[in-house]
Amino acid sequence: MLGEGIIKGLLETARNFAGSYVSKERLTTVQYPEEREPLPEASRVFPFLVYDGSDWLAGMRCVACQICEKECPPKCIYIEKSADKKPDAVGKPQAYPTRFDIDISVCMSCQICVEVCPFEAIKMDNKFELATDDRFGGLLLDRKKLAKPNEYYHQIHPTEAAEVDARLAAERAAVEAKAKAAAEATAAKAAAAKAAAEKVASEKTATEKASSEKNTPSAGGGA
Repeated sequence: MLGEGIIKGLLETARNFAGSYVSKERLTTVQYPEEREPLPEASRVFPFLVYDGSDWLAGMRCVACQICEKECPPKCIYIEKSADKKPDAVGKPQAYPTRFDIDISVCMSCQICVEVCPFEAIKMDNKFELATDDRFGGLLLDRKKLAKPNEYYHQIHPTEAAEVDARLAAERAAVEAKAKAAAEATAAKAAAAKAAAEKVASEKTATEKASSEKNTPSAGGGA
């Protein structure tokens, strides 16, 4: 029937309007900004950078691999890689970004940067009140403005953040176990080499002693 959808929509609006006087569930209007609806966990707006610990620069997960910059469809990410390295979360020396900018006036919130990041360093924020009268500098976020602690990530995306932390913890445990096994193997090899050297030295000493006793004339031989 022509116009059936419009009629259904008007009826639903009329039910909500009349029902709002007797039922709070029908009161669908929120007095924003004084009242706010809780955002769903899957909501996303613009990216931010995750760091661990209290120091945003030392704890930044990003290693400036530049994959997100290359994969970004609107090309709104700008990264410059450091010449030196710093230890990452597992103590492995890694490069870091000396510059990491995102132009949110260009960003299309596609989340591709999150999907391609191999270090769980970039995630999607849910902050949407970012209006500014500064068309250029106000919408260009640098690495310090983008950096947010892992605790904040847990607040806005608790399920996803817990999964990421579990995966990173498993990876760290695997790296530590591998390092421990390598250290034990090195120690065992060194101990075996030491034991072999001591055995060779002991045999050499015994041989020299036996040779010395053989070449020493007895007391009765000179009479």
